Amino acid sequence: MKPTRQLHDLGQSLWLDNITRAMLEDGSLARFIADCDITGLTSNPSIFEKAIAGSSHYDAAIAELVAEGKTGEELFFSLALQDLVHAADLFRPGFQASGRRDGFVSLEVSPLLADDTQATVDSAVALWKEAARDNLFIKIPGNAAGVPAIEEAVYRGIPVNVTLLFSREQYLASAEAWMRGVERRMAEGKDPDIASVASVFISRWDVAVAGQVPEAMHNKLGIAIGQRCYRAYGELRRSPRWQRLLAAGVRPQRLLWASTGTKDPKASDTLYVEALAAPDTINTIPDKTILAFADHGRLAGAMAEDGGDCEQLIARFNAAGIDDAALAERLQQEGASAFVKSWRQLLERLAAKGAAVTQAGARG
Repeated sequence: MKPTRQLHDLGQSLWLDNITRAMLEDGSLARFIADCDITGLTSNPSIFEKAIAGSSHYDAAIAELVAEGKTGEELFFSLALQDLVHAADLFRPGFQASGRRDGFVSLEVSPLLADDTQATVDSAVALWKEAARDNLFIKIPGNAAGVPAIEEAVYRGIPVNVTLLFSREQYLASAEAWMRGVERRMAEGKDPDIASVASVFISRWDVAVAGQVPEAMHNKLGIAIGQRCYRAYGELRRSPRWQRLLAAGVRPQRLLWASTGTKDPKASDTLYVEALAAPDTINTIPDKTILAFADHGRLAGAMAEDGGDCEQLIARFNAAGIDDAALAERLQQEGASAFVKSWRQLLERLAAKGAAVTQAGARG
């Protein structure tokens, strides 16, 4: 049995952490679905920046949209939604077969809105309505301004992928926000079944501490943080509050592992996929890592529900001078800044391409 099928049978969904127009046009995404048990997809500004900057596949669409008068963020979201609507339709059979639990794609609000709660909510509502696909998540960062935006977006009926989570505390705050949004809908007699996932980033922990701890401790902190979050996730799912939501017919928010491609060339290229195998979770994985796991991955069993030895491991990092709480806040801030950088580069690239196609059209 393929390793990807083993994970599927364990109860973990595998989503692709990438999208390009080429993948949609040449059938690559359809093959991932058919051959690697992929049941969803995520995107972010960095992924789109690379996709658009690195190919000419978007040039014709850019020319058409520029001719319609679209520029800047409006131009980008039109391009992104073309791709994501196409992808959402490819995943729709899985979405329906899973009882609307799986088969989602994700689109992020502008990273420039990360500190503006109301603007984030307004953008989430507008983008979801424009997509017109019920298997599309709007990604909202789980930072200080994002937490109330998550609650309000869920209250307004928008499926939310909470992004840029790096710790148990950040995860629990986002889960609390989702529950409050759902409970507000229940109190008003509205359909409370609003889907959500909470994305905890893993490998960036290990990159951040690699030069500060002994080599024997390399590539262990991210997994320990994941184990800690999984324990909290299990405790929350068993709570009376969560059980009341389930009794009301609400699909529970699921924990999603993000940033699970191996960054250390000395480590196994399937390290995080194997370590984070856990029922009722999602792992969103770069295409290179998915292919590696499908080829030679080994599933040793499911992650321990009680977190295993995560607290002892984290204590060792604390003793080595790593303040995990402070580092979680720093990683979240750095992640948001990296998305802003990619966003600005993306808009610059689109402006340049838009000007080029306009000039070409004038010459023609």
